[in-house]
Formats: sequence, C-alpha cells, structure tokens
Amino acid sequence: MSHDVTPDQRPVLRIVRGNPDDAEIAALTAALTGLAAAKSVAPPQQRKPMSLWGDPAAALRHPAGRRPLRPGPHSWRASALPG
Repeated sequence: MSHDVTPDQRPVLRIVRGNPDDAEIAALTAALTGLAAAKSVAPPQQRKPMSLWGDPAAALRHPAGRRPLRPGPHSWRASALPG
C-alpha cells in the first residue's frame, strides 16, 4: 500500500491544534460549506460609476482643487463642474 497523496486524496480540512470530536468537525464542515455556497450564489456587487460632482479625485487634478477657467468653446464645462 502506497502512502503517496494525490491531489484528489488530500484532506480538505487539516486540524493543526487540539483534539476535536466528530460533532465539532461536522459543525466546522457545515459552516465552511455554507460560506462557500453563499459566495457562489451571491451575484457580484457592481459599483455605480461616481459622478463628477462627488468624485474626490477631481480635486487632485488641479491646484487648489479648481479647474482653470480658460476661454474657449467648452469653457462652460470647467465652470459648471465641481473641482
């Protein structure tokens, strides 16, 4: 009989400390199975795109947090949007 462990035969849980009984191992297995099932079922949360009104990075684009007002065809954009 060989003692080589193949990837299919590796234990899923490894107890490193203590001496748990069968009920404690069953409870741990049930909890981990429930967590794995909840993660696989839950849809990934999608972040809503942040508007320019609330974007904190907009304040870092120009000194003093303001866009420079320059005359031009689209200068109204710099005056209407925050920071």
